[in-house]
Amino acid sequence: MAKQVVTRTYIASIRNQKQVSDDLDSLGFSASKLWNVGRWVCDRVWSEIGHIPGHNELTTYLKSHERYDDLHSQSSQRVLQELAEAFNGWYGKRRNGDTRANPPKYRKFDDDHPRSTVTFKSAGFKLDTKYERLRLSKGSNLKDYWSDFILCEYQTRPDVDLSAVEGIQQVRAVWTGDEWELHFVCKVEIEVAEAPGEKTVGVDLGINNFAALAYENGHSELYPLNCLKQDDYYFSKQIARCDDSDSNQSTWLNQKKSARRTHYFHTLSKHIVQRCVEEGVGTIVVGDLSGIREDEENGESKNWSKHGNLDLHSWAFDRFTSMLEYKAEVEGITVEQVSERDTSKSCSCCGRKRKANRVERGLYVCDSCSVVANADVNGAENIRQKVSPSLACDGGDRSNGWLAQPSVYLFDSKSGCFTPREQVTS
Repeated sequence: MAKQVVTRTYIASIRNQKQVSDDLDSLGFSASKLWNVGRWVCDRVWSEIGHIPGHNELTTYLKSHERYDDLHSQSSQRVLQELAEAFNGWYGKRRNGDTRANPPKYRKFDDDHPRSTVTFKSAGFKLDTKYERLRLSKGSNLKDYWSDFILCEYQTRPDVDLSAVEGIQQVRAVWTGDEWELHFVCKVEIEVAEAPGEKTVGVDLGINNFAALAYENGHSELYPLNCLKQDDYYFSKQIARCDDSDSNQSTWLNQKKSARRTHYFHTLSKHIVQRCVEEGVGTIVVGDLSGIREDEENGESKNWSKHGNLDLHSWAFDRFTSMLEYKAEVEGITVEQVSERDTSKSCSCCGRKRKANRVERGLYVCDSCSVVANADVNGAENIRQKVSPSLACDGGDRSNGWLAQPSVYLFDSKSGCFTPREQVTS
């Protein structure tokens, strides 16, 4: 096995929570205040000159502001950097035709500021792995005297040893809704397996089937959104019954929904990587969805119908792809992203490009070679062929073959894993 340096985040609980919670609350509130000041500055600059300031500009504007000195300078810089990244993300969505995307909001909870995550870079923390203690720096405004700091006693999982980690890049103090916890972002050296093979697989991500896979050997698979659709329906109903969208009950329901979605993404990405190992796949080719909301014909916003648009905005394709990348990395599998342009309307057998060939969402019928295919599998095969152009079949009858009859895996809530459709019990 080869060795490779990767980034990992380890979560630790705080043993002396009662002693440090007030100080961490002050930092979390200060981070929210600084965010709101930066957000106000962005509004002012935009109204004056039609420009949203970037990270460096915001730092220049606010370096002398009193809120800036509530945190360690590197922590304040990170808050403003996150704000600039949020605006960039909003711009990116608008450019891709997402008219529902909103700019970053002010951080408010009723009349109070919420507890925001506080990031400490190398100069803002000191770690003692022998006694499992972490010293976090305060901003000058929050210090009672010049050497004042927060001393946290932490505890990691039994299988995590921070003393063996050489490169801890940053530490985050994160409010979970009940208490504070610590996230250690580290550079670690891991053993990476040799690639299980040289084959390729194409992955088409969508809003009906979350993932469609087309393997080089002619096998294909679908992963419908059965459980996520059920969750969306259930939690939307429950949240609608809450008296206030900012109530504790509504917040808890949103957190629960997000946690279940994260679990789904982790389970699916792990399952796909395992299937790739079994099939001898060395390269996973994923469609780049940066233009998913843009119509291929005219560049305008694409209409997916009322429910389609809601679904599209709900699921984080980028987040899933990131999970897939780092899980594949451990197995020696490379993940490549390619443009999805024309993959939905091109025939993967003869190359004929015609939008009308996609008869409906799940069916593709080529008017040139008469192939009948599952539309998502056809798209996945087109994505795969962008990296490995060789055809996946030997020229036989594809209309009743792998293109038209993919294997279907559903998430089984009882077992907590993906199972062939006929074996699902829930």
